[in-house]
Amino acid sequence: MSNSREQLTLLYGKVLTPEGLQENGVLAMQGEHIVYAGEATALPADLDVLNAQSIRETEGYIIPGFIDIHVHGGNGEDFMDSNKEVLDTITSYHCSQGTTSMLATTMTAPKAAIDSVLKEVNQYTQHEMPYTRLEGVHLEGPFISPKWPGAQNPEHIVHANIDWLEEWEKAYPGLVKQVTLAPERDGALEAIAWLKDHNIVAALGHTDATYDEVLNAVEAGLSHGVHTFNAMTGLHHRKPGTVGAMLSDDRLSAEIIADGIHVHPAGVRILARMKQDYNLILITDAMSATGMADGEYTLGDLPVVVENGIATLKSNRDSLAGSTLTMIKGFQFLIKEIGLDIERASQLASRNPAKKLGIDHRTGSLKDGYQADVLLLNSDLEINGVWVQGHRKY
Repeated sequence: MSNSREQLTLLYGKVLTPEGLQENGVLAMQGEHIVYAGEATALPADLDVLNAQSIRETEGYIIPGFIDIHVHGGNGEDFMDSNKEVLDTITSYHCSQGTTSMLATTMTAPKAAIDSVLKEVNQYTQHEMPYTRLEGVHLEGPFISPKWPGAQNPEHIVHANIDWLEEWEKAYPGLVKQVTLAPERDGALEAIAWLKDHNIVAALGHTDATYDEVLNAVEAGLSHGVHTFNAMTGLHHRKPGTVGAMLSDDRLSAEIIADGIHVHPAGVRILARMKQDYNLILITDAMSATGMADGEYTLGDLPVVVENGIATLKSNRDSLAGSTLTMIKGFQFLIKEIGLDIERASQLASRNPAKKLGIDHRTGSLKDGYQADVLLLNSDLEINGVWVQGHRKY
């Protein structure tokens, strides 16, 4: 684990541990790992406190780094254009906004374009990553419904293709962590079963599925839904639809874009009340314009206009095109606008996505032996420090 000769860093403040918020807390980091998180009065005596670097934010908060499992880009770049420079640009920006782990998320695109993203991201992850860690890839499409394309290019939508999935998994074992598809489409149930067998999250999204079709898919191995309420059949009291299944079935975890644009705050509150079994996940769905000025951009290969931070398709200004949200802004929204306490908001932003990806044994919580993926916030919940695996980035 940590080398005793490496610098010990102590962060003093309100430390959020799995046991709750420690008001008079301290977090100790050495090397890449956390060596203690809890009440300051119980700091282990064998730690070399005299030679430690100490940082005090007494009225602030020390929380786990954010994990964004659905993000398309940022700072002017899109994961669909992946190369080392693009990946550095995206991960550097989101790291500055508190994201310490993320999934590079693709768009519905020709297979060759997806092949290229997988190749570049795989190569990037073989070396030390200087900013946010890429934990893998989230394929959003191309196996979605042409009735609910959203900001996905309908020209590239195809039925689920297990041959493609097998080819990608063989070429890059373990790289694809999540696949979003429409469970009602031809071949989808077989693909969902294949994904489950290969420990890849099978997620619904951009779907015209009925309530019963979703439940059938859950039986086949579907376990997740992307950007809940958006690009799916809505809730009607006699036709519960995809949203009704998402709200009522605890076997499904649910993503939420908490920006007050994609979903009305009342909708977010309803979802937060329904999904209480560590199965609600904050995401950004951020596109390339995130962190940039208003103007014209692209999402995948579709032109997008951003006005007042709201991204819409240039061809259809009523169609939202991803977001310009960051994880810290979504986290603040959950607390200040939705009314969640800091512990629950942190679960949505860190612990729950770590659990979904199967990495909650090493990150997503502040715990002895875990990666030192840590955020230091001031009393206004603004970022004063970001550490990824013990290395301070911001």
